[in-house]
Amino acid sequence: MTFLTKALQKTGPDAPFKVVTIERRSPRADDVVIAIRAAGICHSDIHTIRNEWGQAHFPLTVGHEIAGVVTEVGPAVTKFAVGDRVGVGCMVNACGHCEQCEAGQEQDCLNGNVGTYDSIDVDGTVTQGGYAQHVVVNENFVCSLPDDLDFDHAAPLLCAGITTYSPLKRWGIKAGDKVAVVGLGGLGHMGVQIAAALGAEVTVLSRSLAKADEAKGLGAVDTLATTEAVFFVTHRGTFDFILSTISAPYDVDAYLGLLKPHGVMSVVGLPPDAMPVSMAALILGGKVLTGSNIGGIAQTQEMLDFCAAHGIGAVIEKIPVDQVDDAYDRVVAGDVNFRFVIDISTFDR
Repeated sequence: MTFLTKALQKTGPDAPFKVVTIERRSPRADDVVIAIRAAGICHSDIHTIRNEWGQAHFPLTVGHEIAGVVTEVGPAVTKFAVGDRVGVGCMVNACGHCEQCEAGQEQDCLNGNVGTYDSIDVDGTVTQGGYAQHVVVNENFVCSLPDDLDFDHAAPLLCAGITTYSPLKRWGIKAGDKVAVVGLGGLGHMGVQIAAALGAEVTVLSRSLAKADEAKGLGAVDTLATTEAVFFVTHRGTFDFILSTISAPYDVDAYLGLLKPHGVMSVVGLPPDAMPVSMAALILGGKVLTGSNIGGIAQTQEMLDFCAAHGIGAVIEKIPVDQVDDAYDRVVAGDVNFRFVIDISTFDR
């Protein structure tokens, strides 16, 4: 059994988005049906549907920053009720029994988690994401949305929020730590807010000072331009922790040089090509270079609660469904401060 809902979908990487009707499964015993109110646009959506990360399964609806309201629950659901405000992020299922799932790290499921879109679900179908009016999700992959978070500003937290929160928590960022956030885009602007709320002294590293005022408003104490002459010499050994959100190639060794001895550089941006790293840059000073990719469901809930408690939300530009193609081009051009969010109510215009 299935039901129909409107969605934005592409039939190929070069095709425009079209409003179509797609099928969603009727809720299983442990499923919830969610009426989507807002869906964030993540750069991962663009990479996927433009075949920049490999061949996508078309026709395809993307979107894994989802905020909405529960409209129906399966008979075995215990965590949610009709009317609950909820969010869904980058995954909608996992095996549940491997060591990573049992440790609350479903994103690292040893049997492979099921992504919110362009992934093969347990029934063999291709998952379709959140640029739609409704989605059906296993209750264990749904988070409660605190009342203090509105749908529009909360939606990007389900990817950009957890992507930056997870490494900051993993490495124990605390009051007094000197944290550098590299790049002030969709990820970086969340990293600044979260690190500042944890009590860190946050500095934004960017190619220019164009966003210095915005960075200050988000909680940064300073913005530094990495293109300045001898920048990497002047600021050598300054930071306890660096959060790199940039997705273009860069000199990893130079950034490692900005760390204090025993400092940590955590990478959440994904450049397209491999980049060299000198072992000496790690060994001298006992530094750590690590990666991070979202977080488990429990930590995602923790992040949402943290953001609500500290008044943190994404800075957004809200758009109707007929502007998503243009929004994609603007994201690639860096012309958005800082996240686009789709107004799902415009499907009915």
